[in-house]
This record gives sequence, C-alpha cells and structure tokens, in this order.
Amino acid sequence: MKYFRTHPIGIDQGDVPLFSDFEDDGEMWTGSGDRERRTPVTFAEPFRSVPAVHVTISLWDIDNTAAVRAEITAESITREGFEIVFRTWHDTRVARARATWMAIGDVSGEDDWDIP
Repeated sequence: MKYFRTHPIGIDQGDVPLFSDFEDDGEMWTGSGDRERRTPVTFAEPFRSVPAVHVTISLWDIDNTAAVRAEITAESITREGFEIVFRTWHDTRVARARATWMAIGDVSGEDDWDIP
C-alpha cells in the first residue's frame, strides 16, 4: 500500500504505441521464442517521489494460429518516468500493440520549500 502525506496527489496518463511489426516484418511478427520490446515514457512533470504506475494493453493485433502469450509491465519507475515492457514467447505472433498507462503519486505543492 502506498500512503500519501499532506502533499497534493497528481495523476498522469497516456496511450503509447509499442510497435507495429507487421509493417516491416519485425521480430514480434516474424520471430519466435522469447521476445521483448521496451518503450520509455516520460511524465508531463516529475512526481515528488516514485509514483504507482499501472499499465494495460489498449490494442493488440495477434495472429490466431497460435496461443496468445503476452505480458506487459511497468519497470524502471522513477520520479521522471518509466519503461513499458511487452514480452511474448514461443510461437505467438504479434502484429502490433499499444498500451495505456496511469501514474499516481504525490507532487510538489505551492507551500513546499526547496532548501538546498
């Protein structure tokens, strides 16, 4: 559980294209075995501390001749941003994918003092 003290809470969100590998025969579409794609995201402004980040798939276009195997996570989360990590494996073929994300955390307020 993440607790917020008396600071204002900020919410940032977005929708990010992860890849479109069917257009250029990329590895998610033509490959097999373990595959991974990392997409960096930068917040509109830094949070006061590391926020909680939620990521979900908002679009996927997957070949139906094999089982659908996919994982999406948020990794390397900092005050300034994070990485969306999409993974697939075995014979799953993914033509394209897009992710929606939301970050919730405390932000600096007008009453905060920044003393060096």
